[in-house]
Amino acid sequence: MRNTRQRRQQIMQMLVEHGSVQVSELVERFGVSAVTIRTDLTHVEAQGLATRTHGGATLMRTPPLEQDIHEKDTLNLPLKDSIGAHAAQQVRPGDNIIIDSGSTTMTLARHLRAHRDVTVMTNGLNIAWELANAPGVELMLTGGLLRKQSLSLQGSQAEASLNTYSFDTLFLGVDGLDLQFGLTTHHEAEASLNHRMVERARRVVVLTDASKFGRVSLHRIARLEQVHTIITDASIDAEYLEGLQRLGIEVIIAETPA
Repeated sequence: MRNTRQRRQQIMQMLVEHGSVQVSELVERFGVSAVTIRTDLTHVEAQGLATRTHGGATLMRTPPLEQDIHEKDTLNLPLKDSIGAHAAQQVRPGDNIIIDSGSTTMTLARHLRAHRDVTVMTNGLNIAWELANAPGVELMLTGGLLRKQSLSLQGSQAEASLNTYSFDTLFLGVDGLDLQFGLTTHHEAEASLNHRMVERARRVVVLTDASKFGRVSLHRIARLEQVHTIITDASIDAEYLEGLQRLGIEVIIAETPA
């Protein structure tokens, strides 16, 4: 799986650099069969990033570059804090919730420190650190392999840790949100874990600033039909606001700090 993930990421990098790729050149470069490469290209196409052509694939749209979690922490912090505060209002005493790793979801964790009788499971080390000494929060970690760039735990151990639980709400951060392609993220293992989180929660709340709308990263987490609520900011485009509401998704607008 790791080799597959790395190969697909390299194929996507080649698409971004050159605009197109050929099956024959990829077979030679990676030393795998044409069938394997076609499967890789089908995967990339399914994310809405490329179109299959005779003998290869052509880039449709360029995915945004991934930023280190420490870089993300410094961007739009007052706005993210407002989104996190609105998300914390969705949490009630007795709730069992999952908080996905991320810079926006970390602001939710900060606003939960004063809550009482809440159980939180997270795959984010930064989120665990925020809640480690919160007296009213029972904290669980997924376990798994640490991805240092995002300070997130992931992999088969992390996914297996969710199997015996049922959660009231998942608070999910994303790298991209598109009306057609749904929720996406940069890393395949994170997308796989996020998808499992969606399956284990009765309600899915997405926390994202409006800059993520219209973006499509390489790996899909879930379709928008699986989302119940989105908390974002007032700069959301009218097309997206109307499109989300048509899907029956509650959109909560966090106030933009003065």
